Amino acid sequence: MLLKNASILYGKELTFISSTNLKVSDEIFKKIKPDLRSNSNEDSIDCEGLIIIPGLINSHTHIGDSIAKDVLLNSNVEAKIHPIIGAKQKILKESKPSHLANFMKNTCISMIRNGTTTFIDFREGGLDGILLLKKVLSSLPIRSIILGRLEYYQDHKQIRNNISIPNSKRAELDDLLKNCDGLGISGPNENSNSTLKFYSRIQKIKAIHSEETIQSSNLSKRTMNKTETQRALLLKPHFLVHMTYASKRDLHQVAKKTRGIVICPRANSVLAEGIPNAEKMINAGCNIAIGTDNVMINSPDMFREMDYLWKVTMGLNRKRIAPKQILKMATVNAGKLLQKNIGVIEIDKYADCVFIDKHAIDLEPMHNPYASIVHRANESTIRAVMIGGKIVHGKI
Repeated sequence: MLLKNASILYGKELTFISSTNLKVSDEIFKKIKPDLRSNSNEDSIDCEGLIIIPGLINSHTHIGDSIAKDVLLNSNVEAKIHPIIGAKQKILKESKPSHLANFMKNTCISMIRNGTTTFIDFREGGLDGILLLKKVLSSLPIRSIILGRLEYYQDHKQIRNNISIPNSKRAELDDLLKNCDGLGISGPNENSNSTLKFYSRIQKIKAIHSEETIQSSNLSKRTMNKTETQRALLLKPHFLVHMTYASKRDLHQVAKKTRGIVICPRANSVLAEGIPNAEKMINAGCNIAIGTDNVMINSPDMFREMDYLWKVTMGLNRKRIAPKQILKMATVNAGKLLQKNIGVIEIDKYADCVFIDKHAIDLEPMHNPYASIVHRANESTIRAVMIGGKIVHGKI
């Protein structure tokens, strides 16, 4: 396939190129230059008037709770989503798998329509939860990274006594890891140091929630006299999620020891738990990606997430932040976080991209493509979505 006369955001710096051609074959970008010509046996599509951006990557979701949208809206965070006592856990356990599957499928379709081509899901429910999500995804083109979790949580006494994970759960973990891409741990406050160190030996992707709330942050200090982040790093995670209340010192350690942080500003706001300080993370040298978190409390729309983050960050800090920097969090930075060939329009990268109509009523005139995409683009401005070189939504 040859895509002609397209504006694109190219490479790791999302450099704007006003017009070029792209050859797509075998799921990847094969060539990118203005003088390419199509072969007689390949499709040629004129992309005049379109800007092609990398497919958006939603770096933190819990789509299993799609069935519980806006339940207990005014309850606190523990009442809603605590991994042991939260309403979410009760709903997931009591819902029919077929009902859960139906709403998870709807969420994936919604993400595709809004330009998300890859998502990372922290999947609850043990092996059964993973297999259910994989069944849902078998009929959908969206890319996924499934981070499973044992339904095993330790109490404060076990954590203080440094009780390790029991042998029965170790065997269960082996089966779980054969069916997913890695581990998505609930947090340090549900795991002893010994358990976190045991998990650290796993070679697949490891990620963990940390410092999401002031309550969880203080609990870690009271229980173990350590910050949540200090304990989370015992996992040797590839990345951490939230870090809303992380200290400057901890952020510097995270920058040195991990691939980065996934922040979820709208979800944190809905829970009335504060706003992650992206500027402080950037200054500490952290690689930042963005996620929309629980569908129960937040829509899985990355355009809304970028728009909110850009504006609330400037509003809180009274300092300008470049919209390109926000867009990189949803594309380039997420690809770096996963160390996969996604999030970038370059030769030999997966041809995952979004075709945006530059002349859409909400965008024209497009004086600054980064600002237009971050805070004006939406589902109505998307002409098509491509994953692995195939148009999976819309048409050109």
